[in-house]
Amino acid sequence: MSVAFTKEDSAETAAETMLPEKPVPEGPNLVTSNGLALLERQLAEAKAAYETALTVEDINERRRQAANPYRDLRYLTERLRTAQLVPPPETTDTVAFGSRVTFERDDGRTQTFTIVGEDEADPKAGTISFASPLARALMGKGVGDVAMLGEAEVEIVGIG
Repeated sequence: MSVAFTKEDSAETAAETMLPEKPVPEGPNLVTSNGLALLERQLAEAKAAYETALTVEDINERRRQAANPYRDLRYLTERLRTAQLVPPPETTDTVAFGSRVTFERDDGRTQTFTIVGEDEADPKAGTISFASPLARALMGKGVGDVAMLGEAEVEIVGIG
């Protein structure tokens, strides 16, 4: 329906309420127990924000305020529906989903990351997605093994 036949202030107002979907990563949706709890918490927050937005009296402002939480609700509902909870690794012999791995780079830097699901990954907080090039290079390797990351080598010095 054309904006001319609605009570919208402008075409801009209508466009603000029609946000594109958040992209859902392809492949399996592996999650740790922390990642599953995070998704559940984010869904509860999105529901609360959406319900709050629905109480706004001005229709245009209500649509604006509801747009982001509604998009988040759709995304998070899908991510929870497809979540595959992976238990922590049983051994620390090789790097696996959920492992905390410490490695040394060619330049001498030592870094530690935990390999987690895509929605839980936050490199600044020490977590990386299992789908990242670094995690893929480390998976299945043990302490002392070398993994290639592009042109660089990293040596695994610890698995926890």
